[in-house]
Amino acid sequence: MIVAGVDGSPSALAAVDYAAADAARRGTSLRLVHVREPWTGIRLSQLNDVENTYGAEVLATAERRARAGAPDVTVTTGLTTGGVVARLKEEAAKADAVVIGSRGTGGFTGMILGSVGLGLAGHTSGPVIVVREPSSPSHGRLLVGYDGSEDADVALEFAFAEARRRDAGIRAVFSWQPPPFSSVGTMYDNLIHCVYEERTTFVEERFAAWRDRHPGVPVEYTSVYGHPVNVLAEESREADLVVAGSRGLGAFGAAVLGSVGHGLLHHAHCPVAIVSSGEGPA
Repeated sequence: MIVAGVDGSPSALAAVDYAAADAARRGTSLRLVHVREPWTGIRLSQLNDVENTYGAEVLATAERRARAGAPDVTVTTGLTTGGVVARLKEEAAKADAVVIGSRGTGGFTGMILGSVGLGLAGHTSGPVIVVREPSSPSHGRLLVGYDGSEDADVALEFAFAEARRRDAGIRAVFSWQPPPFSSVGTMYDNLIHCVYEERTTFVEERFAAWRDRHPGVPVEYTSVYGHPVNVLAEESREADLVVAGSRGLGAFGAAVLGSVGHGLLHHAHCPVAIVSSGEGPA
């Protein structure tokens, strides 16, 4: 089952489109969920009926859109009350993936899906996919940030499965940023170069094993100097989906993939899948 969080915003409708197509590719069902935060107090409680009516309208619009885009997919809806992140985490426990828009309506209910995405990413057992609006043309390629860590392996496994479902290729990128002291002078150049070569060799060998296990998927691999967020965000202009683990090696001079994932949620030009190993905080 795929779960999509909806709030009536254009970004959420783009998430519905993505989720419906994803459910069709997987041959599974789609559940559309609208979460409203409760009003308390005698006067404020009267707004609960208004919110319920609004939520029902949001779900009806999203359901019509999903059925139009994926008529063979079974679609169900749910209107629930509580904290948005907490409720979507509960839904995520029963789902293959959770899909949300990058930005929500905010304002009236205070629900900003940008903050929801940050609250969910890396804190669910399955992937969290954040979709921007509008959608871009298909490129037939998935982009993966890969640093050879176990968490990145989980992300790469998801990417290969997704590539097979889409009949797409994979471009894996290892991006390494030199440590801050490297800018002091040239005395550390040899050391930094050696560290980079060692890390690159390690990552290439681990990636080669993945490539050998999936001979039917076209793959590219590259390693570059640069901050992972900047590199992957630029590469995402020509990708259908960028995939990152929720954490990384965090080794000498490397960015932790948790920060990379959060950076991509803000700067990527295509949908972002944050894939967790399931060992982090829930």
